[in-house]
Amino acid sequence: MKKQFLFATTAVAAVLVSAPALADFWADAAQPYEGVTIRGISESTPPSAYVQDVLAPAFEELTGITVEFEITSWDQMYNNAIQDMEADTGIYDFVYIEQDIIYSYLARDFLVNITQSLADDPSLASPDFNAEDFTSFIDYFRGPETGDVYGVPMEAFIKVYLYRKDLFEDPEIQAAFAEQYGYDLAPAITFDQYRDNAEFFTAYGDENGLQLWGSTVQAASGHPASFYEFFESIAPSFGIYNWGINLETGGATVENGGTMNSDLAKEALSFWVGLLEFAPPEATASTWDEVAASFAAGRAAQGWVYGENAAWIATDPDRSTVVGNVGVRLPPTGPYVMNEAAAGMGYIGYYDGGAFGIPHSSRNKEAALLWLQFIGQPSVQAEWAVAGSRIVHAATYTDPLVIEQDARVDGYYSLMRESGPLFAGAPPYPFHGQVREVVAPFIYNAIIGEMEPGDALDQAAAAAEAELQRLGYGN
Repeated sequence: MKKQFLFATTAVAAVLVSAPALADFWADAAQPYEGVTIRGISESTPPSAYVQDVLAPAFEELTGITVEFEITSWDQMYNNAIQDMEADTGIYDFVYIEQDIIYSYLARDFLVNITQSLADDPSLASPDFNAEDFTSFIDYFRGPETGDVYGVPMEAFIKVYLYRKDLFEDPEIQAAFAEQYGYDLAPAITFDQYRDNAEFFTAYGDENGLQLWGSTVQAASGHPASFYEFFESIAPSFGIYNWGINLETGGATVENGGTMNSDLAKEALSFWVGLLEFAPPEATASTWDEVAASFAAGRAAQGWVYGENAAWIATDPDRSTVVGNVGVRLPPTGPYVMNEAAAGMGYIGYYDGGAFGIPHSSRNKEAALLWLQFIGQPSVQAEWAVAGSRIVHAATYTDPLVIEQDARVDGYYSLMRESGPLFAGAPPYPFHGQVREVVAPFIYNAIIGEMEPGDALDQAAAAAEAELQRLGYGN
């Protein structure tokens, strides 16, 4: 892996140096900031590892600006960044902005307006950076009134359905499934089919002495990852959108125009919690990282998995035992959900990702602005996409490196390009964190069996409404 990173670093630098005008730009623009150190923080993900091991050294070589990049757990990244910006301590010059938290940051005026900053000082504007090069994902990081950019996307991916092709395509397994269930084994397109698959493969693993279960479940009982799996992946696939909140009424309960505790939402939560019976024992301690690790270890036959992990699970034999056997599909959906998503009236799952932004508390805004443009230029995108299953530039899809990798990952990049519009990011709620914190404990209680799913959602919806009213939303 390190050899690959060293080669990639050299390749990135070579691409930039091969364009003299561009190389001159970085040297000239960075000259006043040579010797400056900028510090950033991000979640420990494959795209972030590529930034740390490849892009930061290449930037340092061209500019003389040092990049100290801290990659850590999601909760530490989130807490450290907010505490720094709240206290105006200036520890970080760039921070990872998850798509779902950007609206809270904008409401609190945490972030520098990148569009305006480049317009104010054209000497800092790279000729190879253009916001129009990005996919529509960049729109999540624009100001609601001006459309100005407040974050440069560094990763974007959809949460897909992965399955074990070696299991699903085994003739003996297919015959056993058909005999038991009366229809052919296949990647699930309905929830009943998904549950049958989960039940079957859990029993198959047990009967054959295998460490194999029927489904992953991102159900850490005490971590926001479980809130996100339910409200941003499972609930939308059933037809419950935007967390079941009705902003016009400020309601989450059915009585007040919401759907958080609707019969359909309760069906969705019952389905999801019910999968724990067929999941590896680590499921109730699994965030997104542990789900990816479980699937890569061959411990699950199918599951909802964040796309940022698809490439390494399918191609890296040092980390994955299922290389060559990973199938990629859209997740199962309920009746009408696919049609609603196609019509722009709903979505089938989570379009995840994030950007780097510059806090107002940064003491090195100009140097950080150069860095963000560096990671946002077209020339660095293809190798980054291959390493991290992420695409933020539309043209990256047609790069030969990505086309080759697409074949090795069962068409993941093609699926993202063709079906990405069926997915959506989190709703644009400035109260994202506050409502998540009051609702999540009820999801945790459903996971550990202290509450029935229906009761959990009834109380969650009531708590969400109370919090919304406290924040000034609704009647």
